[in-house]
Order: sequence, then structure tokens, then C-alpha cells
Amino acid sequence: MATDLVIGIDSSTTATKAIAWDPDGRAVAEGRAPVAMRSPRPGWFEQSVEDWWGSLRTALGALLEGIDPARLAGLAITNQRETVGFLDSRGKELRPAILWLDERCREDVDLLAERIGIARFRAITGKTPDPTPAVFSLHWMKRNEPENWRRLARAVDVHGYLVLRLTGVPATSWASADPHGLLDLRSMRYSPELLAALDLSPERLLPPVPPGSLLGEVTPEAARETGLPAGLPVFAGGGDGQAAGLGVGVTGPGRAYLNLGTAAVSGIHARTFAADPAFRTLTALDGRGYVFELCLRTGSFLTDWMVGRIFGFDPARDPGCYDRLEAEARRVPAGSDGLLLLPYWSGAMPPWWDPDARGAVIGLAAEHGRGHLYRALMEAVALDMAMGYEAVERTTGTPIEEIQVIGGGARSPLWRQILADATGRPIRLSATIEATCLGAAMLAAAGAGWYADAAAAAAAMRGATVEENRPDPRAREAYAPLRELHRELYPSLRGIFARLAALRRAGR
Repeated sequence: MATDLVIGIDSSTTATKAIAWDPDGRAVAEGRAPVAMRSPRPGWFEQSVEDWWGSLRTALGALLEGIDPARLAGLAITNQRETVGFLDSRGKELRPAILWLDERCREDVDLLAERIGIARFRAITGKTPDPTPAVFSLHWMKRNEPENWRRLARAVDVHGYLVLRLTGVPATSWASADPHGLLDLRSMRYSPELLAALDLSPERLLPPVPPGSLLGEVTPEAARETGLPAGLPVFAGGGDGQAAGLGVGVTGPGRAYLNLGTAAVSGIHARTFAADPAFRTLTALDGRGYVFELCLRTGSFLTDWMVGRIFGFDPARDPGCYDRLEAEARRVPAGSDGLLLLPYWSGAMPPWWDPDARGAVIGLAAEHGRGHLYRALMEAVALDMAMGYEAVERTTGTPIEEIQVIGGGARSPLWRQILADATGRPIRLSATIEATCLGAAMLAAAGAGWYADAAAAAAAMRGATVEENRPDPRAREAYAPLRELHRELYPSLRGIFARLAALRRAGR
């Protein structure tokens, strides 16, 4: 029987998805399973590495009920990025993994940034210090759990841990190691300077290899546990954000992807390294370039929050509520009749890097209704992205000519049009629904020899554009002064946010 399928695995924060794809990028079968998450204290978020493995086993079991395993040519994994697990010398869990959204290390961000220097850290890693990269969680563990730190044999990313369980090989993709904030993005090796600051030897980390590399084969033991064929090749994958970009074919200059999921994350492909506070720099999954990433912690989370918490709708009982709200928002002109919203409900990442930032609604008047609020929310995300795209072009010279949009929020025709008008760029809706899983599958397809490289796999397997929203000249003109007002809004409120944060902490 021909090996005509590859598996793309997405091990995300809340669930594992395993999907089998054919050479044309069509999904043939899939399996899903949740991943438990715990919050032992406010701002702390943890998982067990065993839950990552158990969720993968369940998802693969469901997938393999729908296909003959003999058809498989290989698999690759994409993962929640900055989450870090801790293993002892036997490969057992020392303590629960610390997730990317955990904020216990805020003091460690300041301590390590003071020692290394913010500009120096950014020059090495492409990232501005904030609580997200795992390097700061490691610094927290070293300070607060010295016995666990002494016994730490391996700090692992999700991808690397699952590869270890599947193949027995201690290695990971450099596109999964990179978000942890220890990799020098020019050499693709762990930075001696950062390792020295933690008193951490590289042997306590997983060796990083290029995305698409053959890491190993499924062991007989893993085959018994998962149902996969023993000997199945496992290829290096990468972080979920970069995988989504590959999944919609963003493999060259001039193109960006925007995932309007719970968070709004956009990546712009570039061939050469650059670092700036206006974006995060990550390695691209084609293994030859970089991704300049914009990240807004609250994307479609905002619409869900407003629909449920403010407007009082229950979408499970009233699924048409989103359509009605969108119809109301469509009747409101660009600019929401003078209503401006700052979308930092969960803090700000680029360009402000302020975990104390919060949301704001400016300009409320008696004539405003829920349609104005709903539209202002969509406009806030679009204006923030427009600010980011302008900064990327200005600081790097990298052009952005079109934007491929995916995620739950992308289903909104109005939101797509607002994005086109605010950014001045065509917004193209991809037919690919599971872009992250597909990106991993593209690496497996290239590794299996179906295509010459990841870019060729993306060209062959990515879905077509199903809809395009082009900028409306009049709306584009209307948004020009609003872009300037949006750029000024956070700096005007920065001091107030800091004082409010101090009051919150004092009240705990």
C-alpha cells in the first residue's frame, strides 16, 4: 500500500489535534482530546507533561480509527510555544510545567533584564523581556525552587517532550526552542551569555535542529501506546504561530498571516534577522528565514467577552446573536461615531510591553449603542494591527502587500473589511481551517520526500483563497486620523495603568 498520508499534530494549550493529510492538503481523518490546565494561584497556570502525552495518545487513537496506519509516511508536531516542562535524570516530571500565559516570573523579568540589558536580550533572541518566554520561568525556578533546580536534568518544550516520548531521541526543532528565549537567532544555538546568566549548561536543554529534519522513528513502546506504526519517521516541527503561517503559504516577502483567534497574532515573513520593540522575531518554519510577529493577547476573546459579559447573550442558546450584532455594527460608520477602544484587556505586548496595561473605552456619549461598541472593538484590533504593520515596514523595510486571515474571528465579513480599510491592504480569507496542523503536516510531507522543501509543500498543500476584502478608499481615508489617535492612546494612559495596577496589588 502506498504511503500517501502524513500526520500534523497540534499540541495547543487546551487540546491536542491530530489530522491526517493527503499530498493535496486535504484532511482525511482527525482526532482530538483536551489537555487539563490548573491555576494553583492567581496568575499561575500549569500542566503535567503526562497530560500532554495522554492527550496525544487519545487524539491519535481517534485518528487511527479512520485510516490504515500503513498509509502513513511520517508526522510532525506543532506546539504551544513558551510553555516549559521540567524533567529529572530518569525523564520523569520534577514539577508541573509552567505555561506561556503564567505571570509568576514578573520580578524575574526585571532581574534578568537588568543583568543582561533589554537591548542586548533583544539583539540575541529577537524578543523584548516580558513574562512570556520560558527563560524567565527558569529564572523563577532557580530562585524559588533550588532543590528542583538542582535536580533538573532537562527543561523541555512541548514539541521536544512529545518527540522524546515517541522516539526516545532528546532533540527539538529550533522553531520550538526559539520562543523560550535562550536561542541566539543568528547562530541558531543556545546563547552562552544567557546560559551563563542562569548558570545553565546546554546539556540541560534539548539540542535544536532545523524544522523538517528527521528526528527519529516511533519506538515499539510508543507504537504500542499510540497505535502508530513502529519505525514511522518523526520530523521536526515548530511553534504553533509559525506553523499557522506556513499552513496558509506565507513563505516569502510581501505576505503576512493574521490569526484572529482568542488572541490576534500576525506574522510577516522575512529573509534576514531584525529586532525591534515593535515586534517579536521568531524563526520561520521554512528553515531559511524569520517571522516578525505582532501579538495582541485579546482577539476574538474580546467579541466573546462583550457578547456574554456586557450584552448578556448566551451563544449556545442564541447562535444568531453574533449575526445580529454584526448587522447593528455594519450600520455604524467607520470610526464608530467618535468611539475609540483600547484592546489591552490582558496587558500589552508589542510595541508597549506593559503587562499592567488594560482596556479602555474613550469618547462614550448618549447616542452610542451596542452596535457602536461592537464595531469599536473590531476597529481597535484592526487599528492595533495597522500600527504594527507600519512599524515593521518602517523599521525593517519589509513590505506587507497582502494579509492571509484565519481563525474564528475571520468568519466575520465586517471584521475582515474593517481590517482591509484600517491597514490599507487586501485581506484574503483562506479555505484552510486547521492551518496550524496543516503547517506541521507540510514539514512532514517535505521530510518524507513528497516535496523539495517546506515552501514547495506549502505551495502544493495550502488551501485556496475563498474570499477577498479590498480596502475601500473612503473608509481608508476615514481611518487615517484614527490610526494616529490609537497610537497616542496607550502613552496617554500609561501612568494611570501603573497606578491602577499598584492599587490592585495592594488590595490582594
